[in-house]
Amino acid sequence: MTAGGSSRPEVQALLRSLAAGRHAAEIGTAFGEGALAIAAKAADLVTVELDPDRAESARLALADVANVMLLVGDWRDVLPPHAPFDFVFVDGGGQETKTDASVLDLGRSGTIFVLDDLTPGYRGPDPVRELWLGSDRLASAEILTTPTTAAIVATLVS
Repeated sequence: MTAGGSSRPEVQALLRSLAAGRHAAEIGTAFGEGALAIAAKAADLVTVELDPDRAESARLALADVANVMLLVGDWRDVLPPHAPFDFVFVDGGGQETKTDASVLDLGRSGTIFVLDDLTPGYRGPDPVRELWLGSDRLASAEILTTPTTAAIVATLVS
C-alpha cells in the first residue's frame, strides 16, 4: 500500500480510463481509493478486501457510490460468482495472488487486467512478471506509471 492510501494519482487515472464502461473487479480494496477511481467510469465494480478493518474503512469511503459492491473475504471465494469481468485490478493479496494463474478465470477474451506497484526494470527472477508477461493467454506490457513505479496491463486473449 502507498503511504496510508491505496493508489497513486497516475494509477487512478489509468484505472479510470481502462475500466470505463466495463463490468469491473478489484482484488484488494484497502481503503477504497482505487475503487473510487474505477467506479468513476466503470459500469459497475465488485471489489473485495480480505481485512475486515480495512473493508470497514472502504465501506465508509464508498457509501455514496451506487455502482460499487464491496465484499469481505478471499477473492477466490467471493469474486467468481460475479465473473466474468471485463476489467480486473489485481491490487491486493501480494505475490500469492499476483502469481495465481486462476485469477485469469475471472475474465473472458478481451478482459483487461492491471497490476501496479512494480519496480521498473527489475531483472531478477520474478514470478509475477513470468506469469503476466510470459503467458500465452495474455497480450501484455509493462508501463511506467511514474519515474520510479511500473504497472502491467494485460488483455486476456484465450
